[in-house]
Amino acid sequence: MTMQPNSPPMMPSRAKKPHLAAAVARQAASPREDKTCTVAIAGNPNSGKSTLFNALTGLRQKVGNYPGVTVEKKIGRFYGSHGEAFDLLDLPGTYSLQTRSPDEAVARDVLLGRRADTPAPDVVLCVVDATNLERNLYLVTQLADLGLPLVVALVMVDLAERDGWVINVPELSRRLGCPVVPTVAAQGKGLVELRQAMTRQLQGVAPHRASLPPEIEAAGRLVSESIARECTRTKFPLAEAILFVSGTKEQAEAAPLAFQPALMAARRELAGAGVDALSATVHARYAWIETVIEHSIRARQGSESTLSDRLDAVFTHKIWGWAVFLAVMAGMFFTIFRLAEVPMGWIELGQDALNNWIGRVMPGGDFRDLLTSGILAGVGGVVVFLPQILILFFFIGLLEDTGYLARAAFLMDRVMCRVGLHGKSFVPMLSSFACAIPGIMGTRTIENPKDRLVTILVAPLMSCSARLPVYSLMIAVLLPAGFSSWHKAGLMLALYALGLSAAFGMAWLFRRTLFKGDRSVLLLEMPPYRRPSLRVTLVRMWERARLFLRQAGTVILAISVIIWALSTYPKPANVTATPALALENSAAGRLGRALEPVIAPLGYDWKIGIGIISSFAAREVFVGTMSVIYSIESGKEDTPALRQAMLGERRADGSGTYTPLVCLSLMVFYVLAMQCLSTLAVVRRETNSWRWPLFQFAYMTMLAWLGAFLVFQGGRILGWG
Repeated sequence: MTMQPNSPPMMPSRAKKPHLAAAVARQAASPREDKTCTVAIAGNPNSGKSTLFNALTGLRQKVGNYPGVTVEKKIGRFYGSHGEAFDLLDLPGTYSLQTRSPDEAVARDVLLGRRADTPAPDVVLCVVDATNLERNLYLVTQLADLGLPLVVALVMVDLAERDGWVINVPELSRRLGCPVVPTVAAQGKGLVELRQAMTRQLQGVAPHRASLPPEIEAAGRLVSESIARECTRTKFPLAEAILFVSGTKEQAEAAPLAFQPALMAARRELAGAGVDALSATVHARYAWIETVIEHSIRARQGSESTLSDRLDAVFTHKIWGWAVFLAVMAGMFFTIFRLAEVPMGWIELGQDALNNWIGRVMPGGDFRDLLTSGILAGVGGVVVFLPQILILFFFIGLLEDTGYLARAAFLMDRVMCRVGLHGKSFVPMLSSFACAIPGIMGTRTIENPKDRLVTILVAPLMSCSARLPVYSLMIAVLLPAGFSSWHKAGLMLALYALGLSAAFGMAWLFRRTLFKGDRSVLLLEMPPYRRPSLRVTLVRMWERARLFLRQAGTVILAISVIIWALSTYPKPANVTATPALALENSAAGRLGRALEPVIAPLGYDWKIGIGIISSFAAREVFVGTMSVIYSIESGKEDTPALRQAMLGERRADGSGTYTPLVCLSLMVFYVLAMQCLSTLAVVRRETNSWRWPLFQFAYMTMLAWLGAFLVFQGGRILGWG
C-alpha cells in the first residue's frame, strides 16, 4: 500500500501539559527521595523490551497478575541519576493502542490510566527496534498523543548498522521531541544515559505529536469533551477519543455507553464527509514517520544482503531448515543428559549423606521414617532432576534470544496450516515445552477465538519440563546400562515428537468437528538475529529454579508426606509382616488395588496406580511417590537405588513388573495425559468456564489410556512381551 502524505506535518511546540505541571509542582514541594515515580516500559513484541527491563532492574522485581485477568504484571525498582526511585512497569508487547488481544488491552488500559489497580505512568519508556524503525515508531506516535513525558530506548543499533543503516540519533530525537538513547541492554551499554534521560523527563516535557487530518482532530476533540464529562476513570480523554474515532467499527462499539452517542455522531459525520477514519489516521501517522525517517536515517553505500538474510536462506529452507531444526533439538536433549550427570550425582551424594546423618543422630521410629522414607525420598527424588530442567530452560532462553524460535515457528507453520491451526499457535506451543501454563497464557496474542481455544486445548500435549523427571526415570529403567547418551537423547526426542504429533492430530480433529471455520492468515515477524545475553538467560534460569524449588518445598513436600502416611497406615496387626505386605494393606495399597482393574490392561500394577493418582497434582510427583513407595521396602532414597528397586520388582507369577513394554506404555501415558491441576486452573481462568478444562481433562485422559493400551497390548501381540 502506497501512502501519499499531504504536506510535512507541523510539529507542536514543547508545552507542558496542565496535569504534568501540577505533578512537577507536587514533586518540588516534597522531598525527592519520598516520591516514587512510575515508568511504563512499552514496545512491540520481540523488540527487546524484557531484556531492557531485566537490565535496568536486575533482580529487584515482583511478578504477579493484574487483578481480574491472567496477564502477567511485572514491576521492578531502579534508581535515577540523582537517586530518584522509579517503579518500572513491564507492559505486554503491543504494536498499537488499538488492541485486538487481551494482552494489548491491558497495555492500553494502563497507559490510559483506566486501571484502578495500577497508577498511570509518570514517564513512558518506549523500546524501539532500530532494525525496523517504521513499524516501531507507529506506537511512538500513539504514545505521543498521551502528552506524557516520553523516552525512546533505541535498541539493536549495532544490528541496524551491520545491515547498512546509519542513524542520526540527535536528529531523530529532535524530530520526535523526546530523548532517544541508543542502548545495548545485554551488554549494559546506554543504561546510565537512559536513567539520566528519565530523570530529566520528570520535568514534564511532552513529545511532538503526529499531525492528523483536521477532520479527525475535530472529531477527537468533540468526543474527548464527552469522555471527560461522562467518564472520570480515564486521564487522557483526547488520546482515548482519537483511538475510538479512528478505530474499527467493532472497537467503537466496545466503547463505554456513557459517550457512545458522541462517538457515533462523530463517526457518522466523518463518514458523511467521505473520510475513512481508520485509513486516514494510519496514512497520516505513517506519513509523519516517513518524514522523520527521511531526515534521520540513511543507507550506507555498497550495503549488500544482510547476515539475517543469509542465515534465513538456510534456517527457513524447506529441506535444510528442517535438518537444522532436528539437529538443534537432538543436540539439546543430548546435552540435557550428558551435562546433567555430574550435578545430579552431587545431589544424590548430598541426599545420601543427609540420610545417613539422620540415621545416626535420631532413634528409630515413625518420625525418622517420615524424614528419610517420606520427605527425603519424595522431595529428593524430584530435586535431583533440577539440573536437567535448568539446562532445558537455558537452551530455550538462548534459542529465543538469538531469534531462532521465530524461524522454527515459520517452519512449523507449513505443517500447522495443514491441521487448521494459526501460525501464531506455535509460539505458545513452543512455550509449552517449558511449561503449559505460560504457553496457554500466551494464546492471548491469537485474535481468532477458535484458533485460540484449539491452541489452549492441545498445548498441554507438548511435553513440559515437569514430565522430564518421569521420562528420565523411565528411560533409565528401560535403558539401565550399556546405552550411550545419544540413545537416551533419541528416545527423549521421540517422546517430544509424539506429544507434538498428538497435538497436531487433535487440532486437526477439533478444527473439523467442534471448531469449523476458515483459518486466519499468518503474519509473523522475523526478529533479527541477536547475540544472546548470558546474564539474562541465567536470570531466567534462576527464576525457574526458584519456582521449581518452591513447588518442591510446598506441593511435592505435602504430597510426599501424604503418600508416606497413606503407605504406612494403618499398620498391620502382625508385627512380623513383611514391608511388601504392610504396604499392600495400607490405605495407599487399598487405593491402588481399587484402581488396578482400570490400569491392568496397560501393564500397570497397583503401585504404579498410586503414582498415577498422586501425580494429578503435578506430573513430577510421580517420581517422588515411587521413591516413597520403594524406599519403604528398600530403605534407599537415591535415584540409582530407585532404578534398581523398580528393576527388581516382581509380579505374583515371578515376572518383572517394569518390562520394556510397561516402561514404554507408561511414558506414552505421561506424554498424553493431563496430569496437572494448575494447568486446568489456568484454562478455567483463560476460558472463563469450567466446560473446557473438564473437556480437556476427559479427552486427554482417554487419549492417554488408549495410547498406553495400544503400546502394551500391541507389543504383546507382536511378541515383544
